Order: sequence, then structure tokens, then C-alpha cells
Amino acid sequence: MTEPLGPIAQTLITIGLCFDLFGCIGLVRLPDVYNRLQAATKCVTLGTCLILFGVLAHAGISALGAKAFLCALFVILTSPVGAHALARGAHISGVRLWDHSVVDKYLEKREGRQNP
Repeated sequence: MTEPLGPIAQTLITIGLCFDLFGCIGLVRLPDVYNRLQAATKCVTLGTCLILFGVLAHAGISALGAKAFLCALFVILTSPVGAHALARGAHISGVRLWDHSVVDKYLEKREGRQNP
């Protein structure tokens, strides 16, 4: 039988699950691919890392704790880079922003314009 989670591990995992839930809701509710990428990247990265740090807090210094730490480090390093590549690729391929978007930095850079 496994031992119950400690209060720190339980808190980290619960907050991480909440962030993951908000990220999933953002994927369904937000209007365009760029806003959805933001929700997926920011919320799910933070949520997943908090869950993994909760596992690390529960497992302590062990093989499981080391794997959780390495997975969190991998998510922190790769998720923002992947989201940036997807957003840039979508913009280059012509996926339009939401009609109510205010700023398009990629288009400004491509056209050589700079806002003050």
C-alpha cells in the first residue's frame, strides 16, 4: 500500500491540475490559433511542471524524483520553443489573426514597420 501525499506535494499537484484545466478550457474557448497556443503553452507548461514538482516533493531524492525533475526541465525548455515555432509557421503560412487582434509583430517586422 502506498503512503498518502504530504501537504506540499498535494498542494503542488492540485494547483498544477487547476492550471492544466484552465489551459484545456483555453484551447476550447479562445478564438484563434495564436491565443490557443498561448493557453496551451503558459497554462499547461506551468501546470505540468507543478504536477511534476509535486511528484518530486512526494518521492524525494530517488529515481522517481530525478525522473520527475528531468521531465519538468524538459517541458520548461521545449514547450515555449515549440509553441513559438508553431505560431511562426502558422503566421508564415497565412493563418490570420482574430479580427479583434490589435498588434501583429510578425507582420510589422516583415514589412519593416516599427511602432513607437
